[in-house]
Amino acid sequence: MTQKLDVFVLSDGVGETALRVAKAAFIQFPEMDTTYTKYPFIKKDEQLDNILSKAKEKKAVVLHTIVSKETCKVINEFCQDNGIVYYDILNPIIGTFSQMTKQKPIRKKGLIHELDQDYFDMISAMEFTVSNDDGQNPKGFLEADLVLLGISRTSKTPLSLYLANKNIKVANLPLSPVTGIPDELWEVDPKKIVGLTNDINVLSKIRSQRMIAYGLSANTTYSEEDEIQKELDYSNKLYKKLGCPVINVADRSIEETAAIIMEILHFDGYKKG
Repeated sequence: MTQKLDVFVLSDGVGETALRVAKAAFIQFPEMDTTYTKYPFIKKDEQLDNILSKAKEKKAVVLHTIVSKETCKVINEFCQDNGIVYYDILNPIIGTFSQMTKQKPIRKKGLIHELDQDYFDMISAMEFTVSNDDGQNPKGFLEADLVLLGISRTSKTPLSLYLANKNIKVANLPLSPVTGIPDELWEVDPKKIVGLTNDINVLSKIRSQRMIAYGLSANTTYSEEDEIQKELDYSNKLYKKLGCPVINVADRSIEETAAIIMEILHFDGYKKG
């Protein structure tokens, strides 16, 4: 029998950190029917009292990333007094770092979302990546931090946008045996190029579903395995000629593929190394 669980995510900021932690934890329990309710920008005591009362009523689990010591104390004590399962995500880590460094934390909320240089670099990377999607600007290959190559349905665009969110300027180029390769590609350092591929059966299924979504027949040249194999052979020959690394995206999430790329290209964390 499926067990239902309410999870209240509290934050004095946007609340994305707490929500991601909560989902990362509870996804390990697939048989649970988990409902997440996010409460961002908590400022007033009456607002907090209302949320905690609801948590008690629903027997919800409470996760929070509140940096104010006073507010944390209210939440933690209420949960302890009322038998509510809770987890204070940030403060144990902050306390450990404070002891280790002998420094006091400033306890200012929302620092991770401040409009600093990294933020503007990320916006610039996003704008660059959108302008250089699907090979629409070959000259952009020479300015990109990363060039992604791949035949249709190898996750080029979503992967490009995900990496752009990590401050990486990405250009991508769709490959096909019937289209040419821009001259600019041959001027790019192969160490900045990654070739994407996929399993033929996965590609056939994805492409068939795409045709159906367009209201067309699933059985088209686009989804035929023989034609897909020609595209794969063409792309693999190009990758070999370029001498670039190749990643098979079959059964990999965008996040996992991105992590592999960042490791291959020696991007340090979320910043270019």
